[in-house]
Order: sequence, then structure tokens, then C-alpha cells
Amino acid sequence: MARPVVRGTAAWKYFGDFRDVLLAGQVLVLQVAHPVVAAGVRDHSDYTSDPWTRLMRTGASLSIYVYGGKAGARVEAARLRSLHRSFTGVADGKRYSALDPAAYAWVHATLVRVPVDAQRFFGVPLTASELDEYYAQMCDIGRMLGVRERDLPPDWAAFSRYYDSMVAGFTGNAAIDQLFETIRTVTKPVRWLPGACWHWHARIQMFLIRATLPPAFRERLGLQWTDADQRRFDRFARAIRLLATPVPAAVRTAHMRWIGKLNVWLRAHPHIRRLLVRDGARRS
Repeated sequence: MARPVVRGTAAWKYFGDFRDVLLAGQVLVLQVAHPVVAAGVRDHSDYTSDPWTRLMRTGASLSIYVYGGKAGARVEAARLRSLHRSFTGVADGKRYSALDPAAYAWVHATLVRVPVDAQRFFGVPLTASELDEYYAQMCDIGRMLGVRERDLPPDWAAFSRYYDSMVAGFTGNAAIDQLFETIRTVTKPVRWLPGACWHWHARIQMFLIRATLPPAFRERLGLQWTDADQRRFDRFARAIRLLATPVPAAVRTAHMRWIGKLNVWLRAHPHIRRLLVRDGARRS
């Protein structure tokens, strides 16, 4: 059993760091690279038609696991398991379920890896002791989510081997192609955002995906990466590192902690949550 996720612990400092969002595209690619996840996204996800609402729901859910307290995390975990229980279908002639243990564990694994990679690329890599604490805390969260004990490698070294072996078995698929197309064609999240600014969204997002995917997998997807690209990314990463590293962890994670606490409160007051959702739907 790991230390609780409280102020100053590894998961508290790194899981909600604002730099994690720079790997949002990368983690989505890695998730839908799993054939069961790809089939579930194809049959049950609305992200291609309404990606911004889907992104907000995902962010709200993630924030609860780490920053919503144990009681909030248990409630959210039960809600997610109940929701995904109905996500079933047929892929390649075989029945699948969104709660397939191996696929469920893989989605959790990709989320575990994001903060560590974000610090490796854009910050200061976690120390060995921080990795141990962080991974143990994320395993506790995985258990609350219903990930089987045998699908949680015992330590970070074993987790890294598992993660690398999974990525080594992935190739391109239609879900990844659809994700790339959605990134290229998605409409602005808000009307007032200048079109000139939004024009760069797809290029930046695809650049970050190409930069942060495991190189061998990037090559299998046919994504080009040149020495000039690497130099541009190194300059970008250096700038983020210089700007963000001096910022206290309490500031870097403030948005996710606030979202987590707010969503725990809203789930305890469902009538207010329903009112806000209806009002937001009318305005959109």
C-alpha cells in the first residue's frame, strides 16, 4: 500500500502538472493502438463529432482519481466501470468488451506513463525514489479502478518492460487514422478564438505526437521525423523546461486539483450538475 496522495507526494506533484497536456495526442494514439480500445472507440465514442466535450469529461474524471480523495475516487471508479460495462461489440469476428482486463490495464498504463514522460521531455526527470512512490500510488489508483493485481507490474522497472513490450506489438489501424483526421479537421472549441491562431493547432499537435511517440512505433506509423525536426523539438522542450521548472508544484497542478474537488462536489449534488449540463447544452 502506497502513501496517500497528499500534498508533496509524487503523484500529487506530477500527475496534474500542466505540461502533461503536451502529451495528450501521444497518449490517445497509444491507447487506440490497442485493438480492443480501437474497436470500442469505433463503436461507442463520440470524440470525432464532439471532441471538446469528450476531452472535458476525461479531464474531469482523471482529476478525481488523484485529487478528489479516496472516497471520490472510489465513486468515480464505480461509475466508469458501470459505464464501460455496456461497451461491447464485435471486432475481427471476435466479441470484445471495454472491460477486457488487458485493454483496461493498458489504458491505465498509458495514463501512468504520461507524467513521467512529460517530466523527461519538458522538466526534470523523476528520481528513483520519486518513481517508486509515484508508481505505487498509481497502482493503488489502478486497483480502485478495477485493474487486476496481476496486470499491475510490481515496480517501475517491470512496468517499463511491460509498457515497451506492448508498444512493440502495435501497428497502425483505422482508429489511429481517424484520430489524425480529427486532429486535422476539428473545429474551434470556442467561436471567439481567432482563426489565424487555430490554423496552427493541427500542425503543433501532430508535431508533438511525432516528437513524443516511441521512435520505433512512430516509424511503423509512417510518421516522418528528421534531424531538423529533432532540433526544433529540443529548442521547444528547452523553452518549456526553463519557463515551467521554477514554478512551484502547487501552481503547476492547481487547475487539476480544483477540477477534481469541484467534480467530487458536483457528483455529490447531482441536481446542480444536471442543471449546469443542460444550461451548457442550451448555450452551445
